[in-house]
Amino acid sequence: MSEQPGNPRTRTVTWRDPREGAAAAKTLSGLEYLRAIQRGELPGPPIAELMGFSPVEVEEGRVVFAVKPGEHHYNPIGMVHGGLAATLMDSAMGCAIHTMLPVGAGYTTLELHVNYVKGIAHDTGQLFCRGEVIHLGGRVATAQGRLVDEKGTLYAHGTTTCMVFRPPGAGGKE
Repeated sequence: MSEQPGNPRTRTVTWRDPREGAAAAKTLSGLEYLRAIQRGELPGPPIAELMGFSPVEVEEGRVVFAVKPGEHHYNPIGMVHGGLAATLMDSAMGCAIHTMLPVGAGYTTLELHVNYVKGIAHDTGQLFCRGEVIHLGGRVATAQGRLVDEKGTLYAHGTTTCMVFRPPGAGGKE
């Protein structure tokens, strides 16, 4: 095998045991849990460390994540892989739903729809992905998201449908 052209690059990723956060999630409301992650009191999910994004705003029904795209996010054609935008959208929209859930409740994504409207490169600069709840029912929730740069330029937008798991005996609005 011949040597690859260019200088090799490395990226080291470290994370805390995700079981610590998962255990805490069972004792806190979604809003309390995500705010504890934002403050650094609980570990964030390893996927956020791997991809380099973090929460910058956590409110009831709304979450914003920030990421600075790099060449380690590139696909084979020299642009940031759409999976970065999709992961940010899934995370921001799902976490927005999570902020409205009571202690012991959880969720999972049933459907994710992402519209890509502008390419992302390593020099695009900081991006922000805002997720906002559209509807929270007893078993199904929906949210919308937007991925923008610091000037407000839109790179992607989308929606999600999530299934909500409520603890036994906990009512939910429909």
